[in-house]
Amino acid sequence: MIVGKHIIAEFYGVPEELISREETVRAIVEEVVDKAELTRVGSVYKQFNPHGVTGIVLIAESHVSIHTWPEYGLVNLDIFTCGDTSKTEKAFKLFIEKFKPKSYRHYILDRG
Repeated sequence: MIVGKHIIAEFYGVPEELISREETVRAIVEEVVDKAELTRVGSVYKQFNPHGVTGIVLIAESHVSIHTWPEYGLVNLDIFTCGDTSKTEKAFKLFIEKFKPKSYRHYILDRG
């Protein structure tokens, strides 16, 4: 029995200006959560000095987490949803559109 879908991804070559500051990362992540029709419960973000961001959004369906390394153009992304697994794929496609990586790799795990 599959109860959820989990996408673990690494984005490479992401423009530094998109992933350096908490306010920019937060705006992108929160927009994707809304557009993918996920149910936000709460969010926490951490700005690193001089740059880089970690964030997690607790959603009723599970979670979305992000970790950025602007100096490497790197984003590590985790999207896990239970229930309607098409929302996981929708969120992933939206993150690609918003962060504009030059390349990426990802793993899709059926959970359960």
